[in-house]
Amino acid sequence: MIDSYASLDDAGVAMAAARAGADVVRNMYGRRLSRIDKGAGDFATAADVEAEKTILGVLHAARPDDAVLGEEGGQQGATEAERQWLVDPLCGTLNYAVGNMLVAVNVALRNGAAAVADPFSGEIFFTDGETSWARHDGADARLTPTPATRLVDVNLDPPFPSAPGFRAVDLLAHPGFVERFRPRVVSTTLALAWVAAGKRAAYVTDGGDLSGSVHFAAGIALCRAAGCVVTGIDGAPIGQAGRGLVVAADSETHQLLMSMIRG
Repeated sequence: MIDSYASLDDAGVAMAAARAGADVVRNMYGRRLSRIDKGAGDFATAADVEAEKTILGVLHAARPDDAVLGEEGGQQGATEAERQWLVDPLCGTLNYAVGNMLVAVNVALRNGAAAVADPFSGEIFFTDGETSWARHDGADARLTPTPATRLVDVNLDPPFPSAPGFRAVDLLAHPGFVERFRPRVVSTTLALAWVAAGKRAAYVTDGGDLSGSVHFAAGIALCRAAGCVVTGIDGAPIGQAGRGLVVAADSETHQLLMSMIRG
């Protein structure tokens, strides 16, 4: 198995790691799981920890010289390493802990390949950094963003670093938003993969620099490779100077959302 991992390209490694983590998340679903308090109302479960261990096992077998940043285990290897994997083993922990299946497993090579696995649908969304695909039941389909659904996912989880200048909840009451879009709140970055796949028209969240976030890196990579418009909530490119995230299926949807945010 170790040799088979080592023979994979980076996209294959990302997929294998995400799939392995998703298997753990799915198999532990419904159990009475211990919680690890992180403060400020945040917590991890035993499933988060076990899934991350499994993902890291795949990454270490496939790419032993690469650094890894995991949500639960922190940094392994040099912080400034040329190759670093970003791992969010269970995005949507609160959903999962209360029996909601809206969760994702995120694995991304910084500035490279990435995969997002849905443990319960069996879908794996992946990119080699150039194109994005979804694999389901052994078949691959190219991700094609579209605003046709008019559904916009908005992250309402704290903190809100841009308040009072921007509050995501205020966007939902904007007359233009009500006229053009319909809000959704799934509370997991699986929604980013859905934008790339055409299941959502856009995604909006407040925050700081999310480009290197274990939560967002895989979804951002998918969306960029699929051709989505990806910026901060100020319309600037995401990065150290950026804030939050606005990802839209096309430029018209992005422009509409930016006009409402600025308003």
